[in-house]
Amino acid sequence: MESPEEINGHSEAKGETKVAECAVKEETSECTAKENTIESSVKEITTESVEEQATESADKDEVCDLILDSPSVEFTIIHNKDKYMVSMPLLSTIAQLKDKLVDMIGVPSKMQKIMIKGLAKDDQTLESLNVSSSSKIMVVGAKLQDIVAVSVANVEEESGSSKSSSSVKEPLCKKKLHLKVLERGIPDDALVGILNIKDPLPPHPLSGMLNKHGGKVRLTFKLEVDQLWIGTKERTQKVAMNTIRHVVSEPIEGHEEYHIVGFQLGTTEASRYWVYWVPAQYVDSIKEAIFGG
Repeated sequence: MESPEEINGHSEAKGETKVAECAVKEETSECTAKENTIESSVKEITTESVEEQATESADKDEVCDLILDSPSVEFTIIHNKDKYMVSMPLLSTIAQLKDKLVDMIGVPSKMQKIMIKGLAKDDQTLESLNVSSSSKIMVVGAKLQDIVAVSVANVEEESGSSKSSSSVKEPLCKKKLHLKVLERGIPDDALVGILNIKDPLPPHPLSGMLNKHGGKVRLTFKLEVDQLWIGTKERTQKVAMNTIRHVVSEPIEGHEEYHIVGFQLGTTEASRYWVYWVPAQYVDSIKEAIFGG
């Protein structure tokens, strides 16, 4: 027979086993409950995401329907003196107009500038810009093949010049051609030059600069007709921007807030039209206006 102590021992062991079993069951139940909660949350999130995507898709479809259902307008596009008739819904955006013009004029959409009483923004609609059947819209931008041709010509030219020149490049301001103009000093009416700043081109011509003869020169950027006007006391030379092959610029030593800028109007360096004392803050904007940005 078992002693009372042994019986008690067995009872305690059984009790501990039952407690342990209960604890395991409770933990299992808790885990199952947590798993169910997580699964439920995931399902809710997934459902919400699907609903949001469906809503966004529906909104986009609704916007597209609104654009397509809006009245259409036929207007004239002018690019490089060529005219095109285009018909689009009034609620179409400028970005959508650019996409439509890619195949027509051969200019990538990112390089197009749409001029409607100034530069039109991509998110503006034809209706907000008051486009009508009598509208003539100017598009500025060089064709992709023209850009490639200019780039190839520039690479070949730079490669040829690098072979013929010494390893150390002489600054433009040290060359005799430029030195005789720079020695005259900053013109009294020169615009203020600012370092480490990029400003957009002002609405008025850039003036207070000199050409290689030391004469006064002003630059007018006629974006609406894709032209650069180089004006002197004697004459104004109107240059189509897509004929400008290259623009070189370099800071003037001792006056880094001003640059020497050369506009290459022909196939060789000899065709460069040099302008001195160009304010540094406008140099990048000048290049973007000519080649697109």
